[in-house]
Amino acid sequence: MNKRVIFRFVALAVVLMMVGCGSYNKLLKRNNPDEMFYAAIDYYNGGDYERALQLFDEISPRYTATMRADTIMYYTGCCFYKRGDFTSSAQIFDEYRRTYGRSPLLEDVEYMYAMGYYFSSPEATRDQTTTIQAIQAINEYMERYPSSPKLPLCQMRIEELKGKLYDKSFYNARTYHKTRRYKAAIIALRNALDQYPETPHREEILYLTLESSYELASNSISSLQVDRYLDTMDAYYNLISEFPDTKHRRAAERIQRQCKNFLAKHNVEGTDESADEGYTTTQAGNTNTNL
Repeated sequence: MNKRVIFRFVALAVVLMMVGCGSYNKLLKRNNPDEMFYAAIDYYNGGDYERALQLFDEISPRYTATMRADTIMYYTGCCFYKRGDFTSSAQIFDEYRRTYGRSPLLEDVEYMYAMGYYFSSPEATRDQTTTIQAIQAINEYMERYPSSPKLPLCQMRIEELKGKLYDKSFYNARTYHKTRRYKAAIIALRNALDQYPETPHREEILYLTLESSYELASNSISSLQVDRYLDTMDAYYNLISEFPDTKHRRAAERIQRQCKNFLAKHNVEGTDESADEGYTTTQAGNTNTNL
């Protein structure tokens, strides 16, 4: 019984497809632009974006410089957008923005233009150029249409995209640390904080800066070690002053003790136990400038 039902359903679908193809082919043969225009809109509303796109492409040259030109361009961009071809839709929507600046469809066009970049944004491990373009495009939309009901969604999209930038910056800096390129890691980690001070990876970045500073100091030539151990002490107090309950507290204190032992052996002032409080006060007050 089930096989019969499935067979009838498939047969009906084939018949409808054949009828649809026949109607579509007849439409092309009649070559009536007005008829093709309305049929294209019907295909679009029915979700058949491929046929709609073919018809809009066919009649577009015939309606150049007419009242329907902007409508055809709009639906052509929408067809690409609905199919997930955001590169093509962005090109068409951008041209539409520049050509039809007073169109009542402009707000919808600019929203889809921005969202096309959003949907094209790759995962955080890949190049984030498109993510930056998406943030810029969404911000432009929000500035131009401050009363749009889509603003809360746009803001959510921006926060999501920013998260990718935070992650990408952190992953890049962490890679230097993992590959033991500690000098480069320190620079990249500090740049990550300078560029995105609100990053959720802030605690981890501060700890990796401390660890990288210590590894750089301990593997440096003698003439550079004192200064680099002092830099490591700076990194320690930056972490502890901002995150006193950090999950890395034990490891950080171990690094601090080793730095203090080295500096004490080299008679560096301000590294004894009694100097900790004063050192903390002066160094912690410079947390942001150090990073």
